[in-house]
Amino acid sequence: MRPLPFPWIARAAALPLLLALAGCSVLGGPRDPLTLYSPQQAAQADPSWPRVDWQLSIARPSAARLLDSPRIAVRPVPGELQVYRGSAWAQPPADMLEAGVLRVLEDSGKIAGVGRVATGMRSDYRLLMDVRRFEADYRGGPLPAATIEVSATLLDNSDQRIVARRTFERVEPATATDVATVANAFDQALASVSSEIAGWALLQGQGDASAQPRP
Repeated sequence: MRPLPFPWIARAAALPLLLALAGCSVLGGPRDPLTLYSPQQAAQADPSWPRVDWQLSIARPSAARLLDSPRIAVRPVPGELQVYRGSAWAQPPADMLEAGVLRVLEDSGKIAGVGRVATGMRSDYRLLMDVRRFEADYRGGPLPAATIEVSATLLDNSDQRIVARRTFERVEPATATDVATVANAFDQALASVSSEIAGWALLQGQGDASAQPRP
């Protein structure tokens, strides 16, 4: 096996082993130190967003198995996905994205009602998201960039019709290679993507509601 290009990175293929080692202290063995990172920057609402009188439910985003994990993914070279050693997200990226979009809509005051699908709330529209990328990508350079790519779909709940679909991507360069700095870049990227998706959902939903008045 050729040596790793970055000593603080572990191969993604070794993920099950790393997770097992992290929990081996239950059996009395040594426990590797683990630093948890939790993006805190709240997404900002745009005053120009329309005020709507319909309700929106947000489904938990889907994601590939590796991305739907607390491990922080990094792509040191094209075609090779690894994870940072000794570091993890406090929540999987899918949960962070769901919380980010929900929070900005709640705080915006622009929508009559918004909540998670899991709550069972009745809604006019439903937002589906698929996390395609949530990784630090070196892109052939010396510094990584927090890269988030999300496919979003807005559905009309009355007939399951697709109202709109769009892919969002945000690339936020990190200023250093240490995990804390990379996590800060993710903080900014996640806030931007959450805001973009929230505003898009309001605009697309309002356009559809105006074109097809509800009884």
